[in-house]
Amino acid sequence: LWSARELRGRILQVRQETEDSATLVIKPGWGFSFDYQPGQYIGIGLLVDGRWRWRSYSLTSSPATTSGSSRIITITVKAMPEGFLSAHLVAGVEPGTIVRLAAPQGNFVLPDPAPSSILFLTAGSGITPIMSMLRTLARRDQITDIAHLHSSPTASDVMFRAELAALAQEHLSYRLVLRETRTQGRLDMSQLEQVVPDWRDRQTWACGPEAMLNQAEKVWSAAGIEDRLHLERFAVSKAAPAGAGGTVTFARSGKSVSADAATSVMDAGESAGVQMPFGCRMGICQSCVVELVDGHVRDLRTGREHDPGSRVQTCVTAASGDCVVNI
Repeated sequence: LWSARELRGRILQVRQETEDSATLVIKPGWGFSFDYQPGQYIGIGLLVDGRWRWRSYSLTSSPATTSGSSRIITITVKAMPEGFLSAHLVAGVEPGTIVRLAAPQGNFVLPDPAPSSILFLTAGSGITPIMSMLRTLARRDQITDIAHLHSSPTASDVMFRAELAALAQEHLSYRLVLRETRTQGRLDMSQLEQVVPDWRDRQTWACGPEAMLNQAEKVWSAAGIEDRLHLERFAVSKAAPAGAGGTVTFARSGKSVSADAATSVMDAGESAGVQMPFGCRMGICQSCVVELVDGHVRDLRTGREHDPGSRVQTCVTAASGDCVVNI
């Protein structure tokens, strides 16, 4: 597992959570930093069909459990219809597989000590970073006053269902409210007061679908307490693609690939076997920034075009005609 050039890990176990999700237990090799914060994510690279495929996933383990010789981390992955790698990790990866790792990062974190009263708002796989927080709080014996609203299509779709129920039974100060959206409909944030009357007084961490997070932003902003709302998005809000894309040339690697107007420069590079720098893959962390040498690229979120000489985020830009990037 040791490598002077890159972080690596070995998958020890693949544990089914729900019909379409699984937890991967990973033993990182030398050089991995175990002093991560609950709520952060890591990058994981898997060799599939001769190419390294990279994605970022929230850590679901607690840093409190990563001491001593049994140093392991866990991520929990939901297979997505359009997610080639996620489906492979859930159903196709074998224990013993060696993966590449990128160091933990992210600002969606729980401070230590934690606030005295907390609200967790989660839906679907948005529970994954919160699980790391809950496990950490439980091990620190810091569960003082937590309200947790989690939405899922049905009860059988709830990740960590047994562990959450046990946590609620063991800690009277942890109140779990599960909402089955298939029969109850989605949570209406304007009705939040009926479920958590003192929500305005709590520090809130929210992770889930874009629509839920957008509504939460509006409600917290209207209440004048947006500083108490902490959000984690798993996907980028993209504008409709314009133009016809183009050929992306990667100057240092000498590789070129044709990409449509909806495919990010990062995805295009990875499909061509270029080792692209990355972090959040959402246009936030700036880890993927490279120089645009020639041509133009378009920001997938805003539609803005970037000119040669500018530094661009490859995870949220796409070719607008032929272009050359310095990597």
